[in-house]
Order: sequence, then C-alpha cells, then structure tokens
Amino acid sequence: MRMKLDEIAKAVDGTLSTENVPDEYVTSVAFDSRKLEPGSLFVPLVGDNDGHDYIQSAIDNGAVGSFWANDHKDKAPTDFPVILVNDPLQALQDLAKYYLAKINPKVVAVTGSNGKTTTKDLIASIVGMKFNVIKTQGNFNNQIGVPITILSMSSNTEVLVVEMGMDHSGQLKTLSNLVNPDIAVITMIGEAHIEFFGTRDRIADAKLEITDGLREDGYFVYNGDEPLLNERAEKVNAFRKTFGREGTNDIYPTEIEAGDENTKFETNLWNDYEFMIHLIGDYNVNNALAALEVGDLLKISPSDMRKGLEHANLTKNRTEWIKGNQGEMILSDVYNSNPTAVKAVLAAFESTHVAGKRLLVLGDMLELGDDSQAMHASLADSIDPDQISDVFLIGNDMKALYEALENKYQPQKNLHYYPIEKLPELVTDLKAAIEPNDEVLLKGSHGMHLENVLDELTGPND
Repeated sequence: MRMKLDEIAKAVDGTLSTENVPDEYVTSVAFDSRKLEPGSLFVPLVGDNDGHDYIQSAIDNGAVGSFWANDHKDKAPTDFPVILVNDPLQALQDLAKYYLAKINPKVVAVTGSNGKTTTKDLIASIVGMKFNVIKTQGNFNNQIGVPITILSMSSNTEVLVVEMGMDHSGQLKTLSNLVNPDIAVITMIGEAHIEFFGTRDRIADAKLEITDGLREDGYFVYNGDEPLLNERAEKVNAFRKTFGREGTNDIYPTEIEAGDENTKFETNLWNDYEFMIHLIGDYNVNNALAALEVGDLLKISPSDMRKGLEHANLTKNRTEWIKGNQGEMILSDVYNSNPTAVKAVLAAFESTHVAGKRLLVLGDMLELGDDSQAMHASLADSIDPDQISDVFLIGNDMKALYEALENKYQPQKNLHYYPIEKLPELVTDLKAAIEPNDEVLLKGSHGMHLENVLDELTGPND
C-alpha cells in the first residue's frame, strides 16, 4: 500500500490529531509494535493487552502514524500524528475495504473445516501462472489477519486469494462482506470447532456465511459430495460449481495414483492431462480439484494449471515431509486437528512405503465439546498395529484413545501416553525409539504445540 495519513483518515472517517502531518507515505500496517517496519501505520488493538500502551515502541520502530481510540484520547501523544477513531479494529477493516476497492482485484475467498490453507496455496499457485497474485500468509485468516492481508497488496495485484477461518457464527459474514468475493470456496464440513456449534449442521450454516458478500455475478465453488452443502447451496443466489469424488460433480477424478511423496490424478474435464501435487493422501486431490475449478473460472489454461499445482509453494506443517536428525522422515501436520483430518492423514501415512517402521505422535484435538473423548477414542479404528509400530499420545482427551488401543497393542510397550506437562518425556522416549529409515507422523491441534517436538527432532543437536 501507499497512502498518506490524510487519505487514510478520510477513508475511515477519522480525525487527524495534528495539523503538522508529515509529508510521507504509509507503506504498511501493523498491530504488533515490535514487528512493524519503517513507514508503518500502527493499529493499537485492545485484547489481553492494550495496544495503546505500546505507542512509544511503535514510534521507535519506525511508525509514521497510528490509529487511536477516542476513549483513549486523553492519552494520545501530542508530538506524533494519530487518527482518532471509535474503534481501531473497525478502522483497520474500513481501511482494508477502501484499499481493496481502490486496487480492485478479483477476490477468491476460501474456507472449510479441513484443507482451506492447502487449497488457498494451490489456487494462488495456479492463478499466479497468469495474474499477479497475493495470498493469505500463515494464519492471517481472521478479523485482523484478513484486513492485514488486503493492505499488504501491491498496486498491481490482480487476484487476491484470501483464506477465512472462524470458530463462531457471524465471523465469516463479516469477512465476506469485507472482501465481497468474486469466487467463494468451501472445501468441506467437518467437526472443527464443534464445541461452539454443537452439530455439523450448524457448522455448515456458519461456513455458508462466506457467500453473504458474494458479488451478484459471483461463483460458489463447493464440495458436492457433502449433503449439508448441497442442501444449502440451493439457497445461494450465485452461479454454482462443484468438485468431489462422485461423477455428479462438475469436476471429479477419473484416476488417482497415490505416491509416498506426491499424488497424481486425472479428471473428467481434461482427459489429456495428468496433474500432480507434492502432497500425500488422496484426500488432498479434493483440494486440488477445488483449485482447478477456480483456475478454470479465471480462464487459466490446463497446461498452466498443471504447472501451478506441481510448483505450488505450500504452507509449512500441513502434511509436510521433513528429514529428522536420525535419518527418519517426519510427516509434519501440526497446525490443526479434528477426527476427519486425523483419519485422512492416517490412511495416507499407513500406505507409504517405508524401509524402517512407522511411529505415530498424536496430540489432543481441541474444541470438540462434550463428545471429545468419544471422538478421540474413535480414532482407534484407523490405527493399524501392523502398519504403525509405536504410538505416542499426549493430552487430556488422548487418554481415551490410549484406553481404546490397549487391547490392540499387545504387549503395550509400544503404546505410550503422556499428560500435557510431560511433553519433554515424550520427546525423550520418541528419540530413543526412532531409527534411521523410520517414518514419524506428528498430528495435533496447534494449541498442543507439537511443533516443539518437530524442532527437537530436526534442530541442532546439543
């Protein structure tokens, strides 16, 4: 971005606190005073900490201006330009909406219980074969992250691919009305955040909010194998396109070849093309199909789409293979977790060709509500002792899975359970069990911090 403070103030209906506004451009926006760059506009958000308390840190690190809440007016700096607003977060969103209209790219919005990050990455890679593309980075997919993503666009951005996450009703409605997508994508409906929704039906209702801001001539792209989506799609006033395994979808795979490090497939639409993704698990084919559907809508050629899928820059820790210090290969999938996702990656992991043995590390699946222990225990049916020699479980609810596996793992020396505070012990025992040529799967909700296990297995040895 490149805007002066007076333009920003007008865009958010704010008031500049001083007449002596520096004649320089704001080139970025940041809410963390420690990480902003010179030329930034500081956004002091109020949460566990009050961002207004860190204005000096923002100034020291190069901020050229700041939003400032009216109810903090008496604490506003007098020698530094601030824009007085009712709510800095709302001002951030208003500024993003203004800037989005100014740049006016095509907008592709992506959500789903599983696969939204991978799908976003694949879409961006495909569309990037023809257009200048900006995509969501990391986990910037909420009411703060989406505006920051928008404001990171350069003036020549032609397509914005924005990931949208949610854990409560109303959140996707806000984000959809912020970006007004040309194409809205739902990857699937699972159990993620069911603690807050109670049923998958309500999760589906909340996911459908992504279509609330869809442009009048927009497209709704969704998983046509999901009855909950099919039922609700009829009420969406938009052009509709489906992807999935069934032959009733607009795009579906006609052949899938699952490998140890990648997956190849063909589709009904382009019989002469074999596509490849550097991801294991045939469940990732659905994510690629969604990306192909979007690419087709944006007039990307099949040959370019094939290149885009093959050379996609994928977000870390989503079914990513990493070599460990002892020669083992680690399948890192530690960003989020729910029963559907765990069962899918387990099926892929158990089908790989391995010279050594397979070891499994699972952390709690969070936000599953009252049925959480039963859902954890249900994973036992997907764990085959003939394929997975050692199981390491950590977390309060993983105790239920441990108990469900006790009869399957006899003797039980290869079945391990640890309370949350015993993560160091898990790491020690896991390292002792690993041998060269083994494979290790790490899977758990982000709040379980299994990335720390990954660091121990791959970082410098003491």
